[in-house]
Amino acid sequence: MPVVRRKKPAETEKNSGSESESNINQHVKAEKEREEETIDKKNGRVKENIRKKKRGWSCVDSCYWLIGFVCTVWWVVVLLYNAMPSSLPQYVTEKITGPMSDPPGLKLKKEGLIAKHPVVFVPGIVTGGLELWEGHQCAEGLFRKRLWGGTFGELYKRPLCWVEHISLDNETGLDPPGIRIRPVTGLVAADYFAPGYFVWAVLIANLARIGYEEKNMYMAAYDWRISFQNTEVRDQTLSRIKSNIESMVATSGEKAVILPHSMGVLYFLHFMKWVEEPAPMGGGGGPDWCSKHIKAVMNIGGPFLGVPKAVSGLFSAEAKDIAVARAIAPGFLDSDLFRFQTLQHVMRTSRSWDSTMSMIPKGGDTIWGDLDWSPEEDYVASKRRQSDNDTQSERHSATGNLGSQTKSVKYGRIISFGKDVAEAPLSEIERIDFLDAIKGNNVANTTCHDVWTEYHDMGIEGIRAVAEHKVYTAGSILDLLNFVAPKMMARGGAHFSYGIADNLDDPKYKHYKHWSNPLETRLILQLIVKMKMAV
Repeated sequence: MPVVRRKKPAETEKNSGSESESNINQHVKAEKEREEETIDKKNGRVKENIRKKKRGWSCVDSCYWLIGFVCTVWWVVVLLYNAMPSSLPQYVTEKITGPMSDPPGLKLKKEGLIAKHPVVFVPGIVTGGLELWEGHQCAEGLFRKRLWGGTFGELYKRPLCWVEHISLDNETGLDPPGIRIRPVTGLVAADYFAPGYFVWAVLIANLARIGYEEKNMYMAAYDWRISFQNTEVRDQTLSRIKSNIESMVATSGEKAVILPHSMGVLYFLHFMKWVEEPAPMGGGGGPDWCSKHIKAVMNIGGPFLGVPKAVSGLFSAEAKDIAVARAIAPGFLDSDLFRFQTLQHVMRTSRSWDSTMSMIPKGGDTIWGDLDWSPEEDYVASKRRQSDNDTQSERHSATGNLGSQTKSVKYGRIISFGKDVAEAPLSEIERIDFLDAIKGNNVANTTCHDVWTEYHDMGIEGIRAVAEHKVYTAGSILDLLNFVAPKMMARGGAHFSYGIADNLDDPKYKHYKHWSNPLETRLILQLIVKMKMAV
């Protein structure tokens, strides 16, 4: 028994020893395996790095580095630009191009000129800023913010809301219910039309160099969208212009110099007649108000007899600039841009602006010519234009793509449906009278996003009749616009006239609708005589 007892522990120790040895062996094996895995991973990374190095520079890496390089250069340039002296750009420019000439205002100052006559600026169409005073819910937060002029930010943010507010009532030609948009006041009203696009800013700056300031410079801002007489009815703008001129003349002791531009020329022509007419239609200033308060009127680009491009703008919303944009990007202006159909909205909006009808050609065929005659009949192009035309003619003749070059352009045909019709003799043109065409409410474009214009009332037959009439002169344009947009022309006919006076003593010419037409008023001649007598 004792022997047996002694052997059992020995066996147990032997067994435990063998177990411990096996555990040690397993542990060693596990360590070796882990070491091998680690070595394999390291080798895998090394191989991957080698593979990446062999693969080379990726496009993503190039893009990241390019973006970083551009951003770094940009910030360095901005830092250097803000840190450099303000005179450095001028210094560099003068080194390259030679000494820069002084601005006109500085030249006049060196010659000893100083501010004397008060100056009144009369802006033209679309150049004056308009701001919101009352609007609908969609215009929340825009109180006294510019809806016209400046950055035009709201046009891009909420286009349909902007169109709703910038348009006028199609029946009255005034503000729609619940909307009040008024002209911006002061010199800032028309100094810049948009950032970097100056209107009066340079002239104001040069006048300031010889001593002018806001007390003797006045911007006769008005709402250029509405008719001339309605600016007085709604805003008393004509009365404020009168009182401001009287105040500046009384303060300075000198008569005012007036600088109207574009449609502002017609507006101030209306004002000069209004201010001398008795109330209630006029301002009651008396027949000698202009000679007492106005030294000179220097008109800049005045459309006294109208402009043909006003017709294309009213007829189809395609003035020259829009037509050029259509040619550059065909189809873009016809597409829905955020549900904003550009041309349809431009047509609907511009036809609510009564002021645009003041620039329809005046004088009819007598002034502008008929189908076979125009004042430009014997017009000879400049040498440069002639050489360009000759070169183009030779090029087309060589390729055989151009027809006869002997056809003369008929400038009296203000609207022509086709180039051949514009140049063809009258005897070769087959025309159909459009005035008796039956109008209907069916139009080709009836999409769910369609914007209503007066073309909807014309119908397909009406549109076809207008096109088949082929050509229109200044005399027939009025009939055309009355057929196409009767509501617009009904408002326009109440405020503007486009004829030639047979007898200026006729009492009908005392109505304000004739005041902006130089062919139906004698005010210009009267003012010239009074100025000569005053001198």
